[in-house]
Amino acid sequence: MTETTHGGAVGVKPPPTPDDRLSPAELAAKYGLSVSGARPSLAEYVRQLWERRHFILAFSRAKLTAQYSQAKLGQLWQVATPLLNATVYYFIFGLLLGGRNGTPGGHQNYIPFLVTGVFVFTFTQTSVLNGVRAISGNLGLVRALHFPRASLPISISLQQLQQLLYSMIVLVAILIGFGHLPTWSWLLIFPTLACQFLFNTGMALIMARLGSKTPDLAQLMPFVLRTWMYGSGVMFPLEPMLRGRAHAQGWLVDIIQANPAAVYMDLMRFSFIDGYTPADLPPHVWSLALGWGLLIGIGGFVFFWKSEERYGRG
Repeated sequence: MTETTHGGAVGVKPPPTPDDRLSPAELAAKYGLSVSGARPSLAEYVRQLWERRHFILAFSRAKLTAQYSQAKLGQLWQVATPLLNATVYYFIFGLLLGGRNGTPGGHQNYIPFLVTGVFVFTFTQTSVLNGVRAISGNLGLVRALHFPRASLPISISLQQLQQLLYSMIVLVAILIGFGHLPTWSWLLIFPTLACQFLFNTGMALIMARLGSKTPDLAQLMPFVLRTWMYGSGVMFPLEPMLRGRAHAQGWLVDIIQANPAAVYMDLMRFSFIDGYTPADLPPHVWSLALGWGLLIGIGGFVFFWKSEERYGRG
């Protein structure tokens, strides 16, 4: 121990300790310290999400309730919006452009075919669009509270799933009105929705990470999704249009039919509509449905998790 004087004051310099020779990283490791907001391991992240499952469900319900709280018709817009879109598509694509031609089972199936496609594609479309703003639109919540950020895009997919289930009530009424009574094939909607929900959640996670750093993506995505809609057979039977009118090559038709939006729409139509046969489905359709769900669902989750510590900063 040494003594020094400065301006008449006496200072005592403490003796060196073993910690003096350690770097900040070594000191943190020695005393069990970690960076605030550091990304947890993937397994720990999944565990944290499971612990907050009640928050995720409650948040999705609250967002669904608040979505149309300022509208006079309220929650009726959940069903009215896709039905109005379907009406416009019917007159333009079904009547004026002859999109009814080639509808499995004949022209009389075109309205159930169209409404099913609109509802199913809207499920994916809104999950992607709202996923872009999952982080950037909730910065106050992200910066104020510590929780797994994946809770936000997952809650968005749950919100859109609940909205689709409400719309299904109207869809079933339309199907029955056109003579498509419930059969055992209707049970196929459950594995189809499970695969599509997994796919949509992965897409919402991917878009949430991209949108957190690039807010302008929210302005671009409607154009991308509109192109995707036209290329997925929402308003017209995809294969007759490609082969009969566009004279597309067989390999190109197979690729377009294998896109996930078309796959999930085809499976839902096959489940609901009489006259829709396995021959109207793309090859290996169930493998495609499950493969897209697992690839985008798991891949999107890992992609989002890798940037966990950076959300809400900057």
